[in-house]
Amino acid sequence: MRELWRILDVKGRHILLPAMLIILGVGVVLTFLRFFGGLGAVTALNDHQPWGFWIGFDVLGGVALAAGGFVLTGTVHLLNFERYRSVVRPTVLTAFLGYILVSLGLLYDIGKPWNIWHPLIMWNPHSVMFEVAWCVMLYSTVLALEFSPVVLEKLGSQRMLRAVHSFTLPIVIAGVLLSTLHQSSLGTVFLIVPLKLHPLWYTPLLPLHFFLSAVTVGFAMVIVESYVSSFLFRKSLETKILVDLGQFMVVALMLHLVVRLQDLWGRVPLSAVFSGKLESWAFLLEMSLFVLPLVLMLAFRNRMRPSVLFVSGLSTVLAVLTNRLNVSVVGMARSAGFSYFPSWSEIWLSLFLVTGGFIVFILCAKYLPIFPEEEGRESAGA
Repeated sequence: MRELWRILDVKGRHILLPAMLIILGVGVVLTFLRFFGGLGAVTALNDHQPWGFWIGFDVLGGVALAAGGFVLTGTVHLLNFERYRSVVRPTVLTAFLGYILVSLGLLYDIGKPWNIWHPLIMWNPHSVMFEVAWCVMLYSTVLALEFSPVVLEKLGSQRMLRAVHSFTLPIVIAGVLLSTLHQSSLGTVFLIVPLKLHPLWYTPLLPLHFFLSAVTVGFAMVIVESYVSSFLFRKSLETKILVDLGQFMVVALMLHLVVRLQDLWGRVPLSAVFSGKLESWAFLLEMSLFVLPLVLMLAFRNRMRPSVLFVSGLSTVLAVLTNRLNVSVVGMARSAGFSYFPSWSEIWLSLFLVTGGFIVFILCAKYLPIFPEEEGRESAGA
């Protein structure tokens, strides 16, 4: 315990450490119940509602929140915005951990986790899920390669480091292409349920909506992750960079909302939007979370304030998570004819995975050169 206390040398550890130990302890017990008692032992899922919180939050939400990796590496290496290079490494680490957690979450979610390797040799090129599975596997490999210079620098392997650097551009291009494919393909999955998914979310443009919202939340996650890292590791905040990324986020957000609202216009009656039913409230909550950052950021003075940047980024993150849960759970519930609400153990196991990823991030930040040197950088209060 004393060693753990020393390793987790972050601000607020007096509260974080006991909370994380409780989450991990209960999570281990629930993991045992899941893999030895089946899905029914820890979930509220059934034959009518086979996809629930884990698909919406862990998989759809997790993949979207990891979009910062391809968004920022593409911005720096392909569009040549070198001034954002200082936030690439923590962003790639966040994306890499995100995809690892998505893969672990799938082990909990699929009925026979020992068959997760089947897409490797049992090809079904006509299935969207097959494309998603391969894209996720290949992009996880790309993220490992993008993150490898951090480990090689720590190990002092200069020859390997030069070899990896010589392939940086092809690796980044591959990552952007793979992300574009599977971020949109996750929306394509739901095109097969036109009579089951509520009209507020079902549209032939679902793949485009998923991709545009992933780009939006990619910028938002970099902002939120930078603020959390600054608080935990007592580091200065690169305010100018975050203000720029906030502007990119606003542009992406406006594009996403214009396409989304134009698609809804004339296709879905206003009575469905304001019906007062569960789907109506869920949709209005989602839209409110998308609109709030625009309201806050469109005022120039507000945009320069760190607190506004953080709230805007967090609201965008919550908006995309709400969208993924609405598409996969709320929008499907009525057609399933069964009232589903995730059990506490479903939520706890998701929290368990996130906590595990959070601890790994802290350890990487402590022992690997993730963040650039502080000297000469802009302080939070500058």
